[in-house]
Amino acid sequence: MDVPLVLGVTLLVGGMISAGLTINAFLPIRAGRHLLLLSFVASALTIELAGHHLIWQAVAAAFLVYFGALESWPGWLGLAIGALSWVGLLVLVVQGTTSARTMRDALEGVVTDWAGARVRRWWLLAPIPWRHRSVERVRDVEYAEVDGHRLCLDIYRPREAGALRPAVLQIHGGAWVMGDKRSQGVALLTHLAACGWVGFNVNYRLSPVATFPDHLIDLKRALAWIREHADRLGIDPGFVAVTGGSAGGHLAALMALTANDPRYQPGFEQADTSVQAAVPFYGIYDFTNHLGTHPRVFFRLLERHVMKTSLDEEPERYREASPLDRVRADAPPFLIIHGDRDTLAPLADARLFARELAAVSRSPVAYAELRGAQHAFDIFVSPRSIPVIEAVERFLSAASLMRGGLPAIASAPHRSRTDSTSS
Repeated sequence: MDVPLVLGVTLLVGGMISAGLTINAFLPIRAGRHLLLLSFVASALTIELAGHHLIWQAVAAAFLVYFGALESWPGWLGLAIGALSWVGLLVLVVQGTTSARTMRDALEGVVTDWAGARVRRWWLLAPIPWRHRSVERVRDVEYAEVDGHRLCLDIYRPREAGALRPAVLQIHGGAWVMGDKRSQGVALLTHLAACGWVGFNVNYRLSPVATFPDHLIDLKRALAWIREHADRLGIDPGFVAVTGGSAGGHLAALMALTANDPRYQPGFEQADTSVQAAVPFYGIYDFTNHLGTHPRVFFRLLERHVMKTSLDEEPERYREASPLDRVRADAPPFLIIHGDRDTLAPLADARLFARELAAVSRSPVAYAELRGAQHAFDIFVSPRSIPVIEAVERFLSAASLMRGGLPAIASAPHRSRTDSTSS
């Protein structure tokens, strides 16, 4: 066996795989259901963990070189390809760090105090959100039982007792058919709880068992339960914010735009289901396809599993489920966050929703478009997600202090100066 040749080929194969993943991070596939999903997963892992990929690939390459990989031409070629890929990974890391400036620009005039607590930077070493010693997490608290389904939430709160605290309700994504409270929003809720908030990560019925608006009704049940037990939970019922990503972003936007609507509160019509701020991440804002951005597979999902009817058959039901079609003047403050490399939730729809909402809302509408960010970028603790989490806390704290008294934005959402010319 020619050991140097084997090592050289290994280095070449590794370099080609690395290069393929890096190219996919910059140019993800946007067509074909299976290829799109595979490309999304690969690009999200590569983009948000670019620094980790860079380190382990460099270490692996150094190991192969040390034992003789460069004694054969495949080794040299593999090293060259790998080096080019590492340059791309470094670019991805740098792009991630621009989110701090993007968030500040988007919130200019809305947030004036940026002196809040910071997310622990050592979390970057292990990108899965860690526990915080000052935060208590209470799992699987039942808030309702519907048709035999036990609906539960997790509570994130400061360990130390204090005055009544503002609250935030987090809604997981998963295309309305999958997902769980334990896998999304954990880093954000942990940071907010460390800053004195009480967070609720909520599960709800999923399709195809659930048919819209069952998902929204369950979340309003959770909000009603939270307010009903405000004293025991130590929260201020006068300020509850809502956030969520993807399908959770869609539902978070609808929570903010359908306050106290009795159609979505069967049996608890008198409960207060208003929210005082909304922060949807990479949400789905258009069910009626104003811009033609949704592929046919998206509507197959809605027709077969979520809505269980077609847009042509019941257009009004689709409009009622579409945040873009429900913008209103009395909407609470919004911070809309979206990545410009998102392959699952159309960027054009997020831009349009922000513009349409800002045109009518009497409250602030801030829009942050993150350079180089893929869908679900905040699942990991990364150079991009940390500044975003910190900015969300600052935005919610400003909204909490003002209680809806923030200055309105006249005609357009705040957004990053870097991205303001790209729409």
